[in-house]
Amino acid sequence: MPIDILMPALSPTMEKGNLSRWLKKEGDTIKPGDVLAEIETDKATMEVEAIDEGVLAKIVVPAGTADVPVNNVIGLIAGEGEDAKSVAEGNAPQPSVAAPPKTPEEEKEQAPSHQNSAPRPPPSVNGQPGPRIFASPLARRIAKESGLDLAAITGSGPHGRIIEQDVKAALAHAPAAPRNTKAPLPAPAPSDELIRQTYVAGSFEEVPHDLMRKTIARRLVEACRTIPHFYLTADCNLDALMSLREAMNEAAPKDKEGKLAYKISVNDFIVKALAIALIRVPDANVTWTESAMLKHKHADVGVAVAIPGGLITPIVRAAETKTLSVISREMKDFSARARARKLKPEEYQGGSTAVSNLGMFGIKSFSAIINPPQATILAVGAGAQRVIVKNGAPAVASVMSVTLSCDHRAVDGVLGAELLAAFKTLIEQPAGMLA
Repeated sequence: MPIDILMPALSPTMEKGNLSRWLKKEGDTIKPGDVLAEIETDKATMEVEAIDEGVLAKIVVPAGTADVPVNNVIGLIAGEGEDAKSVAEGNAPQPSVAAPPKTPEEEKEQAPSHQNSAPRPPPSVNGQPGPRIFASPLARRIAKESGLDLAAITGSGPHGRIIEQDVKAALAHAPAAPRNTKAPLPAPAPSDELIRQTYVAGSFEEVPHDLMRKTIARRLVEACRTIPHFYLTADCNLDALMSLREAMNEAAPKDKEGKLAYKISVNDFIVKALAIALIRVPDANVTWTESAMLKHKHADVGVAVAIPGGLITPIVRAAETKTLSVISREMKDFSARARARKLKPEEYQGGSTAVSNLGMFGIKSFSAIINPPQATILAVGAGAQRVIVKNGAPAVASVMSVTLSCDHRAVDGVLGAELLAAFKTLIEQPAGMLA
């Protein structure tokens, strides 16, 4: 039987991907480990490797196709003894359809209750079990949120699978639900067309959203709706840190060409200080889940890196254990590969906190939105000369303002203040980071 090549889920949050290009052509012999195609996700460009051997009989989804749903068939491989031409023309026996992966909502719905632990049968019609409905996880979620019955929808995906566009088409033709006269409904968001009509025709250029911008928008809306934020701000004296940084960079070894082995930045000190602070205040080094608090054994610190079209947050793992020079080299490598969209999912997923630094743009202070599943994020402003009171008299010092955003479900006010105080102490007494 022919073997389906499916659009892979390259990250837990991936729902669609762009098929950038095929690296094999129809008729090519395939063996396990061969790179078949490149898939562009919201954050990076990933390679799809073959796990079976045979002949690439048909390319179902051509190169350059955008928004291909996860688990859709993108190509067909003719197995041993099969004629590739017959497979391509659809004359070969079709593989059996595997049950689609269950969403968390489906798992929850199908879990046994406390009152009755017996498994529930499929929906029945006239006492007989009904047919299993195949639908993508995204289609199931949209249908559930909209109150649509999937059984009434005809799927247009592979093997009749219901996909997102099928559910949206059904919603567009569904009769309007009766209004609840007891409570006013919230005003709907203006449609794209209504927004366009508020501007003079020809006065703007329309640039379609790419996967990265769509994902950023979705995650930020999710974070604002689900995470109860609160903010704590502190000023940090940078004089001692700047002196130590200068001394460390002057002492950095050089190669034969006179190039420094590393050049430590203020941001490297910030990452290290935040990591140590989390270890000193372990109750703040957590992630909230509905069933339990995840207390992390190491401080994995994300660092926001601006790239064309958005930003990405690579993670410095166990940052409390690494020297400043190692952190500096890691961040240099992360930044270069992030801009080339070559980071691996495991390099930017997870973490317990993050650093967002806009100081290089002259921003004095700001508040950042927490990136779930993290519980905090530190917004860093520019270091600048300010007048402070020192020993009862005015003095000039380099001062940096930082704002800690906290998820109040996981980190309350006192705990957040303890974390920020530990960070401030390390910044103002940076020799403590070298112990």
